Amino acid sequence: MINLAGRDIRHAWGRFVFTGIGLGLLVGLTLSMAGIYRGMVDDAKALLHNSGADLWVVQQETLGPYAESSSLRDDVYRSLLGMSGVARAANVVYLNMQVKRGEADVRVMLVGFEAGQPGEPGYLVAGRQITRNHYEAVADVKTGFHLGERIRIRRHDYTVVGLTRRMVSSGGDPMLFVPLKDAQEVQFLKDNDAIVNERARTAANPQLNRPGVPGLLDAIQASQASSHNVNAVLVQVKEGVEPAVAAAGIQRWKHLQAYTRGQMEEILVVKLIATSARQIAMFLVILAVVSAAIVAFIIYTMTLGKIREIAVLKLIGTRDRTIAGMILQQALGLGLIGFVVGKTVATLWAPFFPKYVLLEPGDALRGFVIVMLICAVASTLAIRAALRVDPATAIGG
Repeated sequence: MINLAGRDIRHAWGRFVFTGIGLGLLVGLTLSMAGIYRGMVDDAKALLHNSGADLWVVQQETLGPYAESSSLRDDVYRSLLGMSGVARAANVVYLNMQVKRGEADVRVMLVGFEAGQPGEPGYLVAGRQITRNHYEAVADVKTGFHLGERIRIRRHDYTVVGLTRRMVSSGGDPMLFVPLKDAQEVQFLKDNDAIVNERARTAANPQLNRPGVPGLLDAIQASQASSHNVNAVLVQVKEGVEPAVAAAGIQRWKHLQAYTRGQMEEILVVKLIATSARQIAMFLVILAVVSAAIVAFIIYTMTLGKIREIAVLKLIGTRDRTIAGMILQQALGLGLIGFVVGKTVATLWAPFFPKYVLLEPGDALRGFVIVMLICAVASTLAIRAALRVDPATAIGG
């Protein structure tokens, strides 16, 4: 039976191989889609781990800085430091924006942090951490920025002093780290014309510009030209303290929302990535159906092309089980070629995807089993056609 299947494959070797390559490209695309989902989940976990935080404190009734906007006063961290179980607390600012790079724009998530505090880039692959209070930046390698490169953020130029890796937002935008004060200015401060107009409106308001209260107008206008807001406070708890216990205390006494790492992971993976996961799952189902249709069509046409040979086999007494096994082996051989090609191309093109693609051995094993099952099921149409062949066909009957 194996010899019969092998002889038949050699007879139509070109068509068989090209069909296997076509199937392999579909398999490679399927493995890549699964790898993209795995990469999104892994990126989310890496983002939380590299932040160095045990708790994320944000505006009440919001889902945290990675899911939706949050605004806190930048002195909140001081009150958190005074709470039992809190070891460190640091302000952070997050902002999705376009950064000028020559004539082109680069989409990034701008992160403002305090040096040496939670929120600092977890590790560097080149360069150094930020040491100055202004106009230095650390970029994820996905931005394409280079050490020493000058980039434009709003009104100021920044020098890239360090490069990090695997620091991307939940939407896949690479992160660009700058000093906290600079990020506050970028996110919250208005441009010069807006400030001038705001001051004019304030000065024209008799409630805010009282002749009998000297200094009131100046104080109000000074507050309009500065920013004291952040998006979140990252907290590290003391050794031996349960983060959930510390979070409960913050929520009870400070009337803020506090999320543990497990809760933040659930928000990122279950809530933010869920839609992408459903889309990828639907795409995988479509690819499986298309692959099954291709295999069924090719094996069926190959079987119809050798009706006379099958009739001869039946005429000399070959059992139906042997003929069915021969067709099944051809289908499984096609699936094996497709899987090998697919796994190879998925590995080769994974580094060129804009998003991180994580190809896990378990997914490859499951993919292999599914491909073999699809090929086995797809061969049933050709097997039914072969078993209905009349042996008299061999002699022109």
